[in-house]
Amino acid sequence: MEPFNYFNYYTEIEEYFWQKRGAHLLVSPLDWAIVETWQQAGIPLSAVLKGIDRAFESYARSRRGAGRPLKSLAYCASAVLDAAAEEKEAAAGAGPQTRPAKQEETFSRDELRGYFSRNHERLEGAAEKLASGQPGLAEKLKETAARIEELLPILDAPGNLDLEDLERRMTVLEEKMTAALLAAVPEETLLGVRRELDRQLAAYRGKMTAEQLRHLEQKYVEKRLREHYNLPRLSLFYLPAPVELGRAHASRG
Repeated sequence: MEPFNYFNYYTEIEEYFWQKRGAHLLVSPLDWAIVETWQQAGIPLSAVLKGIDRAFESYARSRRGAGRPLKSLAYCASAVLDAAAEEKEAAAGAGPQTRPAKQEETFSRDELRGYFSRNHERLEGAAEKLASGQPGLAEKLKETAARIEELLPILDAPGNLDLEDLERRMTVLEEKMTAALLAAVPEETLLGVRRELDRQLAAYRGKMTAEQLRHLEQKYVEKRLREHYNLPRLSLFYLPAPVELGRAHASRG
């Protein structure tokens, strides 16, 4: 999947799922974790939407679908994988793809600067709250905030902005921050999150592979811990388009 052609990946899936379900509700943390596993596995948006269609058709034919809405994207996991495998097989027989022409910068410098500033502010705020109770984690968050501030001059450099390199830098920062978070979180907090996930997944485990379940558990735990400590996502993938800002910040993390 081309990283900078799919910044609307989450929004497209969320809105399509809303349309199919017929209810405009916030997608659950479990659903966001599922979407993240699809995105990181490189599953194209077209395959996800095709899989959602098939899952809803299957659900409507089942006894469970009689008068009860499909509640979670977890039910669609198997159908999405099947659709992705079909697209991959079809692409393998289609011959070489033409490389797309170079595109303009996906985000303006002001949008990126605002995103960095908001993340810096949230990290500083979280570090301040943790300073007395978890000083080690607070220090790691301060270091991450400082690194983001150090990257700001890149946005003022002349010439085209290398978004892919900037994304790599932000991804490394996020991975280091997540590792520090997992190492510092109290055992009872972590156990509570895992129990919560087990309850939500109970009805869907049979529709997922062991690898899917492992990856989903990892993403779900990370997401819930970020919410617990009010920590931002740093990857540019989570920078919403201006029209999405209000709703996206309320549901992503």
